[in-house]
Amino acid sequence: MSLFQYRLPEVHNMLHSKTVSVSELTEESLSAIAEHDSKVHAFLTLNEEGARASARALDDKLASGAARGLLFGLPAGIKDNIVTKGLRTTCASQFLTDFQPIYDATVVSKLRQADAVTIGKLNMDEFAMGGSNENSSFGAVRNPWDLERVPGGSSGGSAAAVAAGEVFFSLGSDTGGSIRQPASYCGVVGLKPTYGLVSRYGLVAFASSLDQIGPITRTVEDSAYVLQAIAGYDAQDSTSAKVSIPDYLSSLTGDISGLRIAVPKEYIGEGVDASVRESVLSALQVLEGLGAVWEEVSLPHTEYAVAAYYLLSSSEASSNLARFDGVRYGVRVDDGGGLLDLYHNSRSRGFGPEVKRRIMLGTYALSSGYYDAYYLKAQKVRTLIKQDFDEVFKKYDVVIGPTAPTTAFKLGSQTEDPLTMYLNDILTIPVSLAGIPAISIPCGFAEGLPVGLQIIGKEFDESTVLRVAHAFEQHTEHHTARPQL
Repeated sequence: MSLFQYRLPEVHNMLHSKTVSVSELTEESLSAIAEHDSKVHAFLTLNEEGARASARALDDKLASGAARGLLFGLPAGIKDNIVTKGLRTTCASQFLTDFQPIYDATVVSKLRQADAVTIGKLNMDEFAMGGSNENSSFGAVRNPWDLERVPGGSSGGSAAAVAAGEVFFSLGSDTGGSIRQPASYCGVVGLKPTYGLVSRYGLVAFASSLDQIGPITRTVEDSAYVLQAIAGYDAQDSTSAKVSIPDYLSSLTGDISGLRIAVPKEYIGEGVDASVRESVLSALQVLEGLGAVWEEVSLPHTEYAVAAYYLLSSSEASSNLARFDGVRYGVRVDDGGGLLDLYHNSRSRGFGPEVKRRIMLGTYALSSGYYDAYYLKAQKVRTLIKQDFDEVFKKYDVVIGPTAPTTAFKLGSQTEDPLTMYLNDILTIPVSLAGIPAISIPCGFAEGLPVGLQIIGKEFDESTVLRVAHAFEQHTEHHTARPQL
């Protein structure tokens, strides 16, 4: 049995009793990567020397009896759009193929303070733009449950690495569902916190008003531990929220008696596979048995979410990616022409087709004569979507539905149809536009592939989201299933 199949408190008990050392945990992670990653392709850069050095230092700390951090000794993977000092950060793009940051993202610093061990950087869709991880310029990640299927995206490497038992947990980023959707496809737990709860400082920006870092883990309890370690105000992030951070672990009581659940009819209607709908309805029966009550509601502006999201996110991407110009860092293709030729050649060579597509879409939406017709209208739709959730939360504690309308699809099956690919995020995008928290947890299988249950909460009410998810997890065994690689 892999050490990574134990719960976090169990691993810490083994460390405390000297049954296992941090160095042994680290070697198990590196061995699993050596065994499986040629098939899964979750990692882009390994930190073998640094991880082993960190493990030795933590073993010395354990022997000395010094205080231990919340994530003491746990091997972690970091999505490759989160900067790590001295450790290559590429955003899975040829533009940054040799980029080595000179500072750590705030979340990386917090993981160090919590005594986690950074194993390496995880594959992703280029600049976080994609829902299948096929947009990585270093090659696609494969789903550990079926190597012919996608792991989801853009945090596909983060989800696949946890599902394959290569790391104990990972960090991903979620712009329109990029933590939750791959968690659903790979049968793990993925949490998108409320916008502003976790610092974005050091996250390479895709869409600044939507991006949020969060954990991918095997269990809800582990997710609560990681969130506890990375949440909190950061003066270096102008969008960071000054809110008190509760004890998330104390919310895992298992008691959901009287909980009021809203189930949007738009989330279980047309376009959702029958097997996915059946798994979600079965999950609701479990929650009913634990004392919760649920009713069908409507989120009427859901149908406009995908269009609004891609206009807004692409517009912000057009602005954010303007800094990648071949002058200051990254790829520089100078063929002896003028400055405009340098820009053109560097960006043409460095960016992949999906990134170019979104930059062009965003630039068009922001251009003179089209701003009001597209970007401004999309912002108004975003407000209406937020108001839909606000109205529902006046009566209900959480909103529940599927994370994705289908299970993981075949590699290559949607690469020629970007619009179909975009529609895979129809159930996660509204949450991102509203800036509220949501978690995806395993709730069943359809033809041998995992199905994810999405639990959506009120702004900064991660405690309730985690409580509901944990109660469900404790009365089912879906989270214990492991892929056979």
